[in-house]
Amino acid sequence: MKHGSYKTIKKPAESLFKDRGSKFIGFACPVKNETEVKDLLDKLRMKYHDASHHCYAWRLGPEKEHFRSNDDGEPSNTAGKPIMGQIQKHDLTNIIIVVIRYFGGTLLGTGGLINAYRKAAADALEQSAIITETVDEVYDIEFPYSAMNMVMKVLKEEQAEQVMQDFSMKCAIRVRIPLNKSEKLAKRLERIDSVNYKKVPGSY
Repeated sequence: MKHGSYKTIKKPAESLFKDRGSKFIGFACPVKNETEVKDLLDKLRMKYHDASHHCYAWRLGPEKEHFRSNDDGEPSNTAGKPIMGQIQKHDLTNIIIVVIRYFGGTLLGTGGLINAYRKAAADALEQSAIITETVDEVYDIEFPYSAMNMVMKVLKEEQAEQVMQDFSMKCAIRVRIPLNKSEKLAKRLERIDSVNYKKVPGSY
């Protein structure tokens, strides 16, 4: 089932939590795909190359269908799982939270680690506002000049956002529209003669 909206964070945020000498630096960042996830992880690993652990959890897609967590050498389920727990608690997606640990010389134990990674993730989320984004679909529309006025009237009334247009050899427009309005737009376009449209896959 597709949802018309999802929750994520507005901008990157950072936190710091300390426990018995160990330092936990939390980073929460909005991301839209696995390439952005990998790029962020690479940058943080390079910047904090001397840290003991780089643990993280991420979730992607309006249906929250893609996700992963990593303990990066910490005991199983003491880092990635509590970080993911904060993402799930706030029902977020298109987000990654990374918690970087500098070991302070004192073992924290399983309970101490779980608490530290959870707290660092929670603190990072508190530093950035949670927002609701609409799930959008993108359509490519082609039509003759004779249909221009009718097409533009429909796009305006349905509040479809034009993201690209080409009126050189033919009339072609790419529009973005919220998922819950896309079916109505498609039906209205179908009623106009000589109009062809197709959904751009994988866009939201």
